[in-house]
Amino acid sequence: MKIAILGSGVIGVTSAWYLAEAGHEVVVIDRQSGPALETSFANAGEISPGYASPWAAPGVPLKALRWLLQDHAPLILRPRADLAMLRWLIAMLRNCTADAYQTNKERMVRLAEFSRDRLDDLRSATGITYDERCRGTLQLFRKPEQIDAAAKDIAVLRADGVPFELLDAANCITAEPGLAYTDVAIAGGLRLPNDQTGDCFKFTNALAALCRGRGVVFRNDHTIQRLLVEDGRVAGVQTDHGLIKADAYLVALGSYSPQLVAPLGIRLPIYPVKGYSITVPIVGESRAPVSTIMDESYKIAITRLGDRIRVGGMVEVSGFSRDLPPARRATLEMSLRSLFPGAGDLAAASFWSGLRPMTPDSTPVIGPTRVANLFINSGHGTLGWTMACGSGHVIADIMSGRSPAIAAADLAISRYQS
Repeated sequence: MKIAILGSGVIGVTSAWYLAEAGHEVVVIDRQSGPALETSFANAGEISPGYASPWAAPGVPLKALRWLLQDHAPLILRPRADLAMLRWLIAMLRNCTADAYQTNKERMVRLAEFSRDRLDDLRSATGITYDERCRGTLQLFRKPEQIDAAAKDIAVLRADGVPFELLDAANCITAEPGLAYTDVAIAGGLRLPNDQTGDCFKFTNALAALCRGRGVVFRNDHTIQRLLVEDGRVAGVQTDHGLIKADAYLVALGSYSPQLVAPLGIRLPIYPVKGYSITVPIVGESRAPVSTIMDESYKIAITRLGDRIRVGGMVEVSGFSRDLPPARRATLEMSLRSLFPGAGDLAAASFWSGLRPMTPDSTPVIGPTRVANLFINSGHGTLGWTMACGSGHVIADIMSGRSPAIAAADLAISRYQS
């Protein structure tokens, strides 16, 4: 079967890999000049299945109000006359219940754990490298009440059999020796020893090269204009370079997926949630992190990537804006400077923003649509890198007519239609 994948971020490229592995003829179409040049370019770098948690949770509406008043807020809301934004915010608020949180958390951890295992298999089979490390993630608590608030997540980890360690301040420093130089009072930490890190951009481009070796064709610099539908099926993808035809089509365009499928009568509840990162050269090796630290107070991840430190975070609801406000950079710098003083050269840091495709329940949309030969793999929010290999594996199974290795029916768009 010939399959056209729309989008060459980490989700599109991992889907291409598994579909090619299943024996399909695959073409990947993207407006950019190469893979992973948008949301996958400079994300936080963490592969953290255990921290796969919905943003919609009990108490979040009240927390959000407090966050909006902070100098270094993890949440920024820029209201605008945008019906899609309003609809998405209302749907997210509806998911801020205990029952919805448990349901969504279980879906996310299920997929993320499966994805981590598939990444391990892929790395073993191919020898792919991407500044990877397998040294766990430490969620750092500056306040004792944050430890208490983590109880609901610990309960889910325990129920799902995910290994974890609850650490005091001294053991946090043992896990991350660079923390010995901080003046921040550390209340404790939650460590997930099986989590990993790596450069998503390097991974995606290395995997794209392997895909080409399997015969995958990449049509870069092709702007996708619309899907042509005939007799209830997609008949082709119209691009600025002409029409591309296939037997089946996979939408993996991240935040831009809803606009493409809307003319087909498909309402895909994905909205762009902007994130920021800085990439900092290491100048103090002993002061630098060895893996990923989640600064719980500011919802910022600090990750070691080779000879660099990636600092990423924040959730900004501001439509498709790609501006780079100095205040956002200041927040990222503050988190790194306060926890790992002297570790990196902040003056030489690069500053980036990306649009993360978020669903109201934080769970991606993976599966078929009501159009017979149209499928979706999108809406991974802040966890596209964490969930990429698992999502690609699942959609390859579905499109190949096989039963996925994990339960996947509740990942499809039909969960919203019901």
